[in-house]
Amino acid sequence: MLTLFHIYFIPVTLGDIIDIIFVAAVIYAVLALMEGTRARSMLSGLALLLLLAFIAYWLDLKTVAWVIRRLGTVWVIAFLVVFQPELREILTRIGNSRIFKMFSEEPTFRTVDDIVIAAKILSEGQVGALIAIQRQVLLDDVISTGKAIGAKMSPELLATIFAPHTPLHDGGVVIAGDKIVAAACEFPMTENPRYRKILGMRHRAAVGLTEHSDAAVVVVSEETGAISLAIRGFLRRQLTTDTLKRLLEVIMSGKQDKKRSK
Repeated sequence: MLTLFHIYFIPVTLGDIIDIIFVAAVIYAVLALMEGTRARSMLSGLALLLLLAFIAYWLDLKTVAWVIRRLGTVWVIAFLVVFQPELREILTRIGNSRIFKMFSEEPTFRTVDDIVIAAKILSEGQVGALIAIQRQVLLDDVISTGKAIGAKMSPELLATIFAPHTPLHDGGVVIAGDKIVAAACEFPMTENPRYRKILGMRHRAAVGLTEHSDAAVVVVSEETGAISLAIRGFLRRQLTTDTLKRLLEVIMSGKQDKKRSK
């Protein structure tokens, strides 16, 4: 490639400049995503270890280099284990970026109507239900724990899945676009003590899934028939079908995310 100029005896090409700008942009984007998290402070510590390792190699300090190399391995493992929630949140933010939105499918308002009708049927019959609505963040890990359905969404089918004494009654359903993707799925339980003491397993699973993704989860209580909605780790309880419909329409239109970003 054509050399643009030299820095002392080192030739600098257009490819080198593009390479440096690209790496700098990636590092800046990662640091921006880490803003306000504990992961950023630990990453700074890891960067310091790398700097010390470079200096040790340059000065040929073999013992110091050996110690830093061992510490570096432990530091990386500790970073991945201790800060797993922060890293998951960072990956979630990346998944929510505009670049990846084109690859995901959100439910239409007709699907919202079908979900509300199904929730009403289940509520009136006091049939427990757990319905996750996939948005930008894919729920492949959750889907893999259940049974594939792949059927077009309808209130009757959704209500039938949760009918008592059927193989798919336990667990949750995942909806993507206008399709019921899977049933009998296992959702992660919330560890939030605020909910752990007062909620049953179905509601805790709803909150847990929304802590790890941007999904909206509709819950119908088996004991009371009450309808609840979980989003972003919070639970709205005792909802009417009209309120549920309004909330889902706001969430699916993206207005809630816009308000949170302000």
